[in-house]
Amino acid sequence: MPALALLAAVFVVGVEQTLQWKYGASGIIGMLLLTIGIKAKNPAISSTGAVVLALLVAGPAL
Repeated sequence: MPALALLAAVFVVGVEQTLQWKYGASGIIGMLLLTIGIKAKNPAISSTGAVVLALLVAGPAL
């Protein structure tokens, strides 16, 4: 069990660092909103985070 928790933590930190490097503070805010919304079972917050991330990813194509 501790090994699974360690791997999950490494994965999450890796994703956060990639978002910070590629998308800046807006990417971290979007990921934070998405994560908080999912854990709190609040669809409004998680949807807001998902929209922020989608706009960041699709921004250059628009």
